Amino acid sequence: MTDAEIAAAQRARDKKRRMRKRRRQISLIASVLFMLLIIGTALFLISFFGKERRGGADLKEAQAAKIAEEEAEIEDKRKAIEEAEKIALTYDYDGAIALLMQQKDYDTDNELVNAIASMTAQKSTLEAKDVLTVPHIFYHSLIVDPDRTFDTSKWSEDTIAGNNAWMTFVDEFDKITQQMYDNGWVLIRMRDLVTETKDDDGTVHFKKNKNLLLPPDKKPFVLSIDDWSYYHTYAGKGYGDKAVVDENGDVKVQYTAADGTVSVGDYDVVPRLNTFIKEHPDAAYKGARGLIAMTGYNGVFGYRTDVAYKTHEKLDADQQQWLDEHPDFNWDEDVAEAKKVAEAVKASGWEFACHTWGHLSVTDKSVETLSVDQEKWQNTVANITGPTDTIIFAHGADIGTWRNYDAATNPVYAWMKSIGYNFYANVDASSEYWIQIQDDYVRQGRIDCDGLQMWRAISGKAKKNVFEQLFDVNSVFDSRRPTPVSATGKA
Repeated sequence: MTDAEIAAAQRARDKKRRMRKRRRQISLIASVLFMLLIIGTALFLISFFGKERRGGADLKEAQAAKIAEEEAEIEDKRKAIEEAEKIALTYDYDGAIALLMQQKDYDTDNELVNAIASMTAQKSTLEAKDVLTVPHIFYHSLIVDPDRTFDTSKWSEDTIAGNNAWMTFVDEFDKITQQMYDNGWVLIRMRDLVTETKDDDGTVHFKKNKNLLLPPDKKPFVLSIDDWSYYHTYAGKGYGDKAVVDENGDVKVQYTAADGTVSVGDYDVVPRLNTFIKEHPDAAYKGARGLIAMTGYNGVFGYRTDVAYKTHEKLDADQQQWLDEHPDFNWDEDVAEAKKVAEAVKASGWEFACHTWGHLSVTDKSVETLSVDQEKWQNTVANITGPTDTIIFAHGADIGTWRNYDAATNPVYAWMKSIGYNFYANVDASSEYWIQIQDDYVRQGRIDCDGLQMWRAISGKAKKNVFEQLFDVNSVFDSRRPTPVSATGKA
């Protein structure tokens, strides 16, 4: 083979090697590109489907949030309707409708529209009541255990006679309350009798309330309690010991039984009536409760809050004996506890009234005498109960006759008005109702639902059975009472 042939063959071999190398390079590049394509595609798919999943989760979260919001709105609406129905039971249809109109879509949501329409229709059936024919009944503290109250081995005839005359048994109270409810009587506040306006200088003016609306078969009445202080003279006679606030914030009464067992429950008018109205909300107009007429000489609610218990000055025999029997007594603690009771009492709807500090008969008393008593009341009762514009006269007394009060001729009225009293109440069981509404004051006569008045009714000694329109006195009067019942004695 010639040199030329050898060179040509060598060039051919070199060319083949270069071509094989190029093919390998091309193949490698293609493989790399293919792998990059696969990786890129995988990354794209992962990203794409990841976004799909996240998007789905976000959508589900948004849907869940919307459902939760809708459920919350439905629950709020349900609660609002329930609350409005409760308010409507107290004949406050305006308040119930106002609550519903605060809800979202109240004018398009079928449930809200129907509820508002129903309450509007119910309101249209109400009628205005004549406030000049509203009776006012009252009680003292209730006798829990009559056997102890009328124990002749322990108490004098005079003491038993007083308790028999002026007090009411728990059982009698329950019967009266139930029968009056069944007969269509609805508790209102004394101040519901009027509408009140006030001048820029603070002068108040009263007019008859012409908008006291109740169903046609319902009738309004006012209620009050005298002497909720558990005087020392009540001790051991079957009454409660003191008012307390329980763990639920409700006002109750502590009672010590004859065997020494202490319990807390509905042992007097305030907690008993609160429980009844809670079970029968239609028994009270717009959540009304009664008036509590307070003295102060033995303290309030069974707490020894009068300053004499702190200073040990001018003590009577009962006070001294009580302090001797309670050497650990702390006046500041009793005042603090009494204030808790007062706040809870007011929170449940009751109002306080002055009954004078010393349970004075105001008849023929001078302004000077009453001023001394009033200062004591303000310092040892109002400091616990808060201020009041109502005075309920003790002993059924009054500062005038049946004629209108006149500040120009009645200095006691002028003085009482000047220190802020606008509502006045005496005792008058001669008629079913007695009310004066003047521009400057409101006065009402009260019927005592006690042993004496009930005995007079069932024995025919009363000129008129003032209970006839309220309850059946014959079925209420407890046979355990000693009879005849007389007005002699002291409670």
